[in-house]
Amino acid sequence: MSKQRKQRLGTEDVNGAWVIMPTPAKPEASDWRATDTVDLDETARIVEALIDSGVNGILSLGTFGECATLTWEEKQAFIGAVVETTRGRVPFFCGTTALNTREVVRQTRAALDIGVDGTMLGVPMWSRMEVPAAVQFYRDVAEACPEAAIAVYANADAFKFEFPRAFWAQVAQIPQVVTAKYLGIGMLDLDLTLAPGIRFLPHEDDYYAAARVAPERVTAFWSSGAMCGPATAIRLRDEVAKAKQTGDWRLAKELSDAMRRADATLFPRGDFAEFSKYNIAIEKERMNAAGWLRAGPCRPPYHIAPEEYLDGARQSGRAWAELHQQYSDL
Repeated sequence: MSKQRKQRLGTEDVNGAWVIMPTPAKPEASDWRATDTVDLDETARIVEALIDSGVNGILSLGTFGECATLTWEEKQAFIGAVVETTRGRVPFFCGTTALNTREVVRQTRAALDIGVDGTMLGVPMWSRMEVPAAVQFYRDVAEACPEAAIAVYANADAFKFEFPRAFWAQVAQIPQVVTAKYLGIGMLDLDLTLAPGIRFLPHEDDYYAAARVAPERVTAFWSSGAMCGPATAIRLRDEVAKAKQTGDWRLAKELSDAMRRADATLFPRGDFAEFSKYNIAIEKERMNAAGWLRAGPCRPPYHIAPEEYLDGARQSGRAWAELHQQYSDL
């Protein structure tokens, strides 16, 4: 039975720490013969713990959420478990990226019926897209699902699309596009000017610097490190908010620097492009090593990665776990 539709979220509803969670996997999930691989009990436990910690929003079914390797039945079960657990206490955007517009519309409508607030949506990635096609894609999804808030999933490596300035200037004209998962802040100031109606979410490592660039516009960030324990992300949110009021950014910078150090071994040889080849396995290994949640194994075919890369992920996970403990004790 369809849920009663909620009022669509707006840009003003996107603030604070928005965490991206994995889709917890059962022990046999890396076997292609496995069918029912989602650990729904762990899913519910993680969501409840995140809400208890004070997170402001939850994103899921992106890259390390294994959107591409889940069956439709598994996606529905996972989305349902998250919606049932959140009970509207925090916004929930789930990924509905697929290889074509019709399938994206089908999945987005179904997710809305289950009770999500919006979609974290990348462009179809079979063929490399140009700006006119990418903008039209978001227009079509917005027309088909007018009640869905849309978070543009701007990962150039994953989607073979650079999300250039012309894209932001045009997609910002779509009312349903309220936010964006945003990588790198080198062009942030210009993108903020071109897309005044979008709340850009920088990565947690960039949030301190981005907030200094545009404190009134940059009021939220996305966090994957929170899956190693959310206390660090929550403390970053609060320290940046304090610094905006007092003008004293020292503690916010110290925390940002500590997070960057914890990420130092996450990227093989410091190369993001190399990380992107194996990011599902690397991210899940980091989470499992930190021990705050049970991400479980990766689903095929992305369950194979070089051991040295996984070792770097484990080191990062342990460093994040230490940060979580440190900031939990304060």
